[in-house]
Order: sequence, then structure tokens, then C-alpha cells
Amino acid sequence: MPNINDALKKYGLSMPEPPKAGGIYEPVKEFGNNLCFLSGCIPSFNGEIRITGKLGKEVNIEQGQEAARICVLNLLANLQAKYGNIDRIKQIVKMTVFVAGADDFFDHPKVANGASQLLVDIFGEEAGCSSRSAIGVIALPMNVPVEIEALVELTG
Repeated sequence: MPNINDALKKYGLSMPEPPKAGGIYEPVKEFGNNLCFLSGCIPSFNGEIRITGKLGKEVNIEQGQEAARICVLNLLANLQAKYGNIDRIKQIVKMTVFVAGADDFFDHPKVANGASQLLVDIFGEEAGCSSRSAIGVIALPMNVPVEIEALVELTG
């Protein structure tokens, strides 16, 4: 598996500071054999909300995909903060993408593709292509358009 930070640089990306928890929860919760549940992350970068609004209204699909990519970077930043090294990721098992959209917005999977593609770009098809749900919601915290949670398997 490639070095994650090198892969990020290849795509002109950098790892943000891990986001502060917005409530009473663990950003990363390990369970079972090398499994971690990653609590939902929103599109903030180093504490600054980058994109707000609803898909199909103030936010277009490309902006939604960018929001999804930022969410993924925050998930990875939380893993790095917990373990010091995200190169331990064996595979992304499951991802749930929550998309806040207008009543007539139905392209939630296209928005989620922004996150999925980034994970495949970073980890490769085998480790980065997870199972996935893209769920439409009426609103998300701080009026962000996307929130993502994930289940990850680590190496031993």
C-alpha cells in the first residue's frame, strides 16, 4: 500500500488538523479485531467550514463532491491523531454519506462519489473502494451539505 501522505501530495491535498468533537463522542472508536468506527465529519478544514448550503439549491454537485473530499480528509486526520500513522489502514470497509439537499435533489450518489473516488485514489481500488450508503437528509450541523462516517479495518 502506498504511503498515504505521499498519495495526498500527488493529488495536491494536505491533511488538516483533526476536527474538534462537536459533542460527547469519540472521533475514532476501535472495536473487534483491528476495526475502527469513524464518527461523522463535516467539510471543515483546520476549523473553518468550507462549504455551506443544500445540494440543488446553494450548492452544486461539484461543490458537494469537494465537501465530501474534505470530510474524508477529516476522517483520516482523526485516525492519524489517534494512531500517529494512517499507513495502518488495511481497507475502508463501509462509508455512510449524509447529503443535505433541496426537496427535488436526487443525486446523492454523485455527491458521495467525490469521497469514494478520493479513497480509491489514495488507497487503490482494493483497499479504498468501500461499501457505501448515500442518504438524503433535510439538514446537517452548521448548514453543511455533507457529513460522512466510516468503518475502517487496520493492519495488526
